[in-house]
Amino acid sequence: MHLRLIVPPDRTTRVLDTLVADPRVTSIVTLPGAARRPAGDVVECDVTREATSDVLTWLKKQGLYDDGSVAVTEVGATPSHNARATEKAAPGAPDDAVIWDAVVDQAYNEASGSWAYYAFLTLATMIAAVAVVTDSSILVVGAMVVGPEFGVVAALAVGIALGRGNLALGSLRMLAQGFVLAIVLTMLMALLARAAGWIDTADVEAARPLTGFIWRPDRWSAVVAVLAGCAGVLSQTAGRSNALVGVFISVTTVPAAGDLALSTALWAPGQIGGAAAQLGINLAGMTAAGVVTLVLQRTIWREYLRRKGAGRGVEA
Repeated sequence: MHLRLIVPPDRTTRVLDTLVADPRVTSIVTLPGAARRPAGDVVECDVTREATSDVLTWLKKQGLYDDGSVAVTEVGATPSHNARATEKAAPGAPDDAVIWDAVVDQAYNEASGSWAYYAFLTLATMIAAVAVVTDSSILVVGAMVVGPEFGVVAALAVGIALGRGNLALGSLRMLAQGFVLAIVLTMLMALLARAAGWIDTADVEAARPLTGFIWRPDRWSAVVAVLAGCAGVLSQTAGRSNALVGVFISVTTVPAAGDLALSTALWAPGQIGGAAAQLGINLAGMTAAGVVTLVLQRTIWREYLRRKGAGRGVEA
């Protein structure tokens, strides 16, 4: 990981001496007086992923989060002997390390709310409603991929696991508002389609061999939700965002919301309860699994570092 720091001049010597003394840090560069907002010295360095949280915690204690600036970016490749030697100085594997400051920052970004989030969730729910009418499994997968809700579910799990009440409440509010808005707008579109003669109740209540699972939750719905929640949180904490695609097409949140909206608009009461239950099971299962995964990651990693004596390169 690459760190770009703006350091108040009265702390530059201490920061540089500490970074140089840490065998898990390399490629240290300093530009005295180069920063203007905030004013200070610019210090850049590369840190092994396993040591990044440790180094960031120390920098926070030095007041850089308040009086200076800290930026963290991922380095695509470090094909030098020096970088490999630095990696060997850090215990554990890079994928097992969690950069908690980055996780929390990403969670707050996800829970901040945006028009794009509400738009994508609404569009995904509408696609799911069309999938129900046409009994198209391909459209169900498409709706799952378009849906942006997992980022907010992960933010909710982070808020609960790390005891950040404002983050948890903000995420929960975004989930509720997003699904209510998406379901209501999809219901309106379904009513317009019924008025135009495109659909009727029979389209929803007809046998749907490819999409009937949406409104019929069972024990496997909970199992998949838990597994997807674990995989999704691990993919984010380990920096493996490509794995999120598999999570998106595993859980039936958006398809259930589309079925719920369509069944309500066309009044197919036999499916309303099942679709609502499917939606609730998936959201609750992913959140619970995410919380447990984060807590276990934090506990196991701390214990591993304690036994390995990690953090000795950073001053107390």
